[in-house]
Amino acid sequence: MNQSQTPILVSVMGPTASGKTDLAEALARELDAQLINADAFQVYRGLDIGTAKPSAPARYKLLDIKDPTENFGVGEFVELASVALAEAFEAKRNAILVGGTGLYIRALTEGYAEMRPPPDPELRRMLMEREASVGLEVLAQQLIQTGPELAARTDLRNPARVRRALERVLDPRPPLKVELPNFRQKKLALNPKVEIINARIDLRIRFMVQNGWVDEVRRLVGEGIPREAPGLRAIGYRGLYDHVRGVSSLEAALQAIGLETRQYAKRQRTWLRSEPNLTELMSGQTTEHALTEAMRYIAL
Repeated sequence: MNQSQTPILVSVMGPTASGKTDLAEALARELDAQLINADAFQVYRGLDIGTAKPSAPARYKLLDIKDPTENFGVGEFVELASVALAEAFEAKRNAILVGGTGLYIRALTEGYAEMRPPPDPELRRMLMEREASVGLEVLAQQLIQTGPELAARTDLRNPARVRRALERVLDPRPPLKVELPNFRQKKLALNPKVEIINARIDLRIRFMVQNGWVDEVRRLVGEGIPREAPGLRAIGYRGLYDHVRGVSSLEAALQAIGLETRQYAKRQRTWLRSEPNLTELMSGQTTEHALTEAMRYIAL
């Protein structure tokens, strides 16, 4: 297989509301490529409106693969995405990786060392039961004794972080090794000006509410999904959960969601500044212009 025949893997990155999904789908049509989700919360079933899930999920891998009560992290993402990419490469098909979780894309494409496999569910259950019976302080002391270097980097007042750190110490499985097929890789980013992103964020939140976001959360509450479920860490869901339960007004919830989303977009922009091998597209105002520039770069 010469270079012109070697499948391409294009990673499409950018802050929330930058237009990366539209660009990725346009690229997929041009390149006849498999779309692979790299958003930490679009993996959850039933979280559709608030996560801005694509309207044609059948075109994607790694959408709707978890219940909101299940954990999902970078190790499991890398394992599943590696399988999807291997299948695409075997079929001599291009692939498009798209999502706002920069850690997922970097871990997959830059060959992270020391990446942990998905948590052992039995070990996690045992640690949660032990925390409930003896308290967080005992678990923190166990971490200090068994993994002092890791304990020094861990917030010992945060139960979830203490448990995750203990999982790393107590899980004997070796780190994951990322070995992707020999794609020709390109990594692109849409990064419009801050004022453009902020305006789009406000519009999108209003659009989500008009299209039933509150009813979506009301359904999750009715299904008995607890407020602290891993999936409900997605921006806005816990705020709307409180509104549905009568704890806060809709106006207060939406103001908090807007602020949190803008802060998240700022963190994403900071992440992109340190992303290896990234090309930032300049023509980000419309999908058509971005597609033209992206295809010109991919052809190089």
